[in-house]
Amino acid sequence: MVLVLLCEGFEESEVTVPVDLLRRGGVEVGLCGVTGAAVKSSHNITFGTDLTIGEVNLDEVELVFVPGGLGGVDGLLASESAAALLRQARDQGKYLAAICAGPTVLSRMGLIDGKKAVCYPGMEDLLPPAIPQPGNRVVWDENLITGEAAGSAFDLGLAMLELLRDSETAQQVRDSVHYHG
Repeated sequence: MVLVLLCEGFEESEVTVPVDLLRRGGVEVGLCGVTGAAVKSSHNITFGTDLTIGEVNLDEVELVFVPGGLGGVDGLLASESAAALLRQARDQGKYLAAICAGPTVLSRMGLIDGKKAVCYPGMEDLLPPAIPQPGNRVVWDENLITGEAAGSAFDLGLAMLELLRDSETAQQVRDSVHYHG
């Protein structure tokens, strides 16, 4: 399962596009409410979640995904339970993915030191000790996949699908939605 961590103020397009692509490719995805069972996005759209952070069983998780949105990022950074879950996922060798301001959360928690990553342009100073890769839409470094911004949500979703399934499945989903990015 892909576990998507949601805090109040997350960027909804960075969640809905990758989740849709993953589910089209047959990947189970769980929307995880860090701040409750219903979470309001950065543009005031309320999302129902599949589980709360206290209900997560990491044995069932292949990848933990951190979307951007400055409110969501601040919420994740302030959440001891989210930090503990992310550290445990990293320690267990789970895949980590993040987009936009999300990679700065992983870096500020010390989870991606020495890994190549991309984030929202202008926030690269928050990535070290990760290694910023500005100008890339998606960067894949071992067990870490990062996306630049909301505009790269399709690219990131397809990269996660390729990682968790295969390139053929990712291409089939790409073709089915007529993505030409």
